Amino acid sequence: MRPEVALPVLLPLLSGAISLLFWRSRPMQRFTAVAGNLALLGVSLWLLVSVIQEDYVVIQMGGWQAPFGITLVADMLSAVMIVLTGLMGLVLSIYSLASTGDGHERFGYYPLMHLLLAGVAGAFLTGDVFNLYVWFEVMLVASFALLILGGEKAQMEGAIKYVTLNLLASVIFLSAVGLLYGMVGTLNMADAAQRLAVAEHQGMVEVLAVMFMVAFGIKAAAFPLFFWLPASYHTPPVAVSALFAGLLTKVGVYALFRFFTLLFDQTLGYTQELLIWGAALTMVTGVLGAAAQFEFRRILSFHIVSQIGYMILGLALYTPLAIAGGIFAVMHNMVVKTNLFLISGITRRLQGTYELKKMGGLYRERPWLAVAFFLSAFSLAGVPPLSGFFAKFVIVRAGIEAEAYVVTAVALLVGLMTLYSMVKIWNEVFWKSLPEDNLVPTEEVVVGDDSRMVPPSLWLMYLPVAVLALFALLIGVLAEPLMAMMNQIGEQLMNPQGYIEAVLGADVGIEDALIEAPDEEVSP
Repeated sequence: MRPEVALPVLLPLLSGAISLLFWRSRPMQRFTAVAGNLALLGVSLWLLVSVIQEDYVVIQMGGWQAPFGITLVADMLSAVMIVLTGLMGLVLSIYSLASTGDGHERFGYYPLMHLLLAGVAGAFLTGDVFNLYVWFEVMLVASFALLILGGEKAQMEGAIKYVTLNLLASVIFLSAVGLLYGMVGTLNMADAAQRLAVAEHQGMVEVLAVMFMVAFGIKAAAFPLFFWLPASYHTPPVAVSALFAGLLTKVGVYALFRFFTLLFDQTLGYTQELLIWGAALTMVTGVLGAAAQFEFRRILSFHIVSQIGYMILGLALYTPLAIAGGIFAVMHNMVVKTNLFLISGITRRLQGTYELKKMGGLYRERPWLAVAFFLSAFSLAGVPPLSGFFAKFVIVRAGIEAEAYVVTAVALLVGLMTLYSMVKIWNEVFWKSLPEDNLVPTEEVVVGDDSRMVPPSLWLMYLPVAVLALFALLIGVLAEPLMAMMNQIGEQLMNPQGYIEAVLGADVGIEDALIEAPDEEVSP
């Protein structure tokens, strides 16, 4: 029995249930949010230590052996993603204490947050294709409810676009799940990987690969069906925007990495070009959209799209170095992108707007906030020696080694355009003077002769920002040991036999799997 594999899913569900039991008690809901996510971070670190020691940690739910039961499996990729999920949950729960209004809390903000975290953790740990679909739907329900919480017109408009495109992705995903089961007679990922490798109709395998690629591409906000993200992520409360930015699209990216290294690695001759050009167009359209915006959160939303392109490019190049770089990009982006959204919420609190033209002067008024923004924003742009530089450097090097010169040049150009957007925000929000037409008073208290003291509630917003800015800095400082971990992830993904043996048993091969179920159809 390996409880550390199941607890990252069970703890958020338990925390959500406790929050519902104390529906009328805001203090208890707040306490449960912080304590539950602190516990989630603790068990995620436990899981990471176990994976470092054993490579794979597997639990068969209900005692049903794979491939017949529900399997939860953690490798190094899953464990790292679970740790980042716990970290994001904790910092966002603390930030929410000061940024979430009474109305949102009374109508289920914290239970929905826990449900979303459970869906994310379940998606990272499941070893079953259908259960992955279930966890995606759990995330969709929770995120849609969080998106419309408050009922403002802009939220409703963004939510309609969000749910419409994501439901389309769900339909494609579920259709592909049905075809996969009809083709190989199993939905266990490890078992399906073996059966697909010897499937009679490889053309049908390629069709399935494209269907899953489109479904996960929509979930990840990749080109061309990405426009739901910048239309919706700037509309909810800022803590919800940060939660979405840090976690939701990364689950789609994770699914792409998992499926195209485990189930469909044999189809890459056909799908690799689609992934490469999809990554390039995702980078370009996202960064051009950001360059045209002058609203803080809309700029950041478009940059979510452009950074997804780097991650997919790491998969598309399909070398151990490229995959390691892609995962490094996921890790660093979860930290810095979440932090940039949190910083945008503080600037909105201080100056009453997200419009860049109406902001200014925060470098002098809030120098520590400016430092936190600098570390996160220029890390996103890939300025050395910050974390984003190493992620982009590894991907660019892998692209040159693979002789993919055009898409590598695109990646470099997009990095420069990202720097332009970050400099634009820096100049407008922090460097220039506050415009005279901004009559919204900053949120300050006067103590003695110092008129710049920060209200107590703002410290609850500053603390998560400071922690994530420190993480962004440490990822760059500790790039070498972290890159060694990313290389291990790349090696595990490129050699899926270890995953298959961990789930099915070291002695189970494709011949054994087919003998165990002689009545099942292996191909149409």
